[in-house]
Amino acid sequence: MLSWALIFLVVALVAAALGFGGVAGTAAWIAQVLFVVFLVLFVLSLLFGRRGS
Repeated sequence: MLSWALIFLVVALVAAALGFGGVAGTAAWIAQVLFVVFLVLFVLSLLFGRRGS
């Protein structure tokens, strides 16, 4: 999921450099949402993944 966030970030940067503001904003928003979801899932896996021992 982190790789998808990075891909959308690169798409946003390229779109912004080429002058496509709407596409850049949308791709940046998707990248931000995916990064937050990744962080939440990462913290949950750290907290609940250690219950086996």
